[in-house]
Amino acid sequence: MKVLLVCMASYLLVVNGGDIINRCVLAKMLHQEDLDGFEGYSLPDWLCLAFVESSFNVSKVNENVDGSFDYGIFQINSHYWCNDYQSHSENFCHMDCQELLNPNLLSSIHCAKKIVSGAGGMKNW
Repeated sequence: MKVLLVCMASYLLVVNGGDIINRCVLAKMLHQEDLDGFEGYSLPDWLCLAFVESSFNVSKVNENVDGSFDYGIFQINSHYWCNDYQSHSENFCHMDCQELLNPNLLSSIHCAKKIVSGAGGMKNW
């Protein structure tokens, strides 16, 4: 029972210290969403991507020189993957970019799966 309570509490406290997600909590979420081994990428690959792109900051937004923006923990680009309503977007993930800033990460995870399933895999980052 204690373990269940600790797990539930850690899941509810996904975001701490601003919008920085705990690495272990992120690993658990990625594992639950079947990213370990997805398209040949291991859980450490996904954790490394999240760390390099956003330092585990789920609400990070970065403006690029071309006028597009990168959103969320995986820094998903508005030009191709989501609609920020500020510039032209292909919107291949069929979502508003603001969804990529949600601490539950499901939108970010689903879009990241779409990105790595295409040509280039993680090299798209």
